[in-house]
Amino acid sequence: MTNRKSGNLLAALAFVLWGFMPLYYQFIPNAAMDELNAVRLTFAVPIISLAFLIFKRKLPDFKGIWKDKASLLYSLLSAIFMSVSWIAFISALTNNNVLEASMGFFINPLVVIALGIIFLKERLSTGQKLAVLLGAFGLGYEVYQYGELPLAALQMATFFALYGLAKKQVNYDTLTSLFVEHFLLLPFALGYLFYKLNNGTIEAINTEDISTLLFYVGAAPVTLLPLFIFNAAVKRTSLSMIGFMQYIEPSLQFLCAILIFGEMFDHVKAVSFGMIWLGLAILVLEGLFNIRRRYSSATSSHT
Repeated sequence: MTNRKSGNLLAALAFVLWGFMPLYYQFIPNAAMDELNAVRLTFAVPIISLAFLIFKRKLPDFKGIWKDKASLLYSLLSAIFMSVSWIAFISALTNNNVLEASMGFFINPLVVIALGIIFLKERLSTGQKLAVLLGAFGLGYEVYQYGELPLAALQMATFFALYGLAKKQVNYDTLTSLFVEHFLLLPFALGYLFYKLNNGTIEAINTEDISTLLFYVGAAPVTLLPLFIFNAAVKRTSLSMIGFMQYIEPSLQFLCAILIFGEMFDHVKAVSFGMIWLGLAILVLEGLFNIRRRYSSATSSHT
């Protein structure tokens, strides 16, 4: 199997795992998000360290990491942005708001475009302009009808986009970057857990039902496994292909919300999602057209 084909399969697998993630978090409804995130961060570091051994990689060079202060700072920002996005995502999953989680990932590309304009001074194509306008209309219609913002979706999309923006400034390799992100927040996670233990206010570890604690601990590998697979895919296939495949995740979450969890999908959500989907369809079609045009130009130049 060629690298490109294996990369496509790995990318699809990663997005499928992310798409079905709501099924896992339904076992810990109304989870204490502060503890869940602290436990996830605590167990993520040894799991990533084990990944270095599995992939026969040298453990991170701390001296080299410390020398690149800019990457270290952006890694810290990445870790904070990812934690905020992750908390919003998991909070939605454990509080019967899988539809809103799905919306967050559908609107993420639109937020990325907006950040590109603001921070990177990028210019929009015609398709991108239409997609942003349609997405804004869809969200605006929902706010008008419900009288409130879909805060979890916006928080997820915005901070995940900021995570991607910060990651562009990090010079470490993928596995080292993941290790540094989690390692930087490890002292805070451990300190917070010890603080709650000493005060007798912790919920996850004091429970008589050991299964709850195991589900909290399991959040680390459940989160990291698709991330590892995704990073392996990035090395083997094109970003444009990954960009098209990313809609597998929110599509599966959308289906889980409607078909498995029985969440309400009324006419307001139909209009809101419809506008966002239309905008994304325009982005995908424009991307396919540009790829075909570049391929045709490359082919004609070699004849």
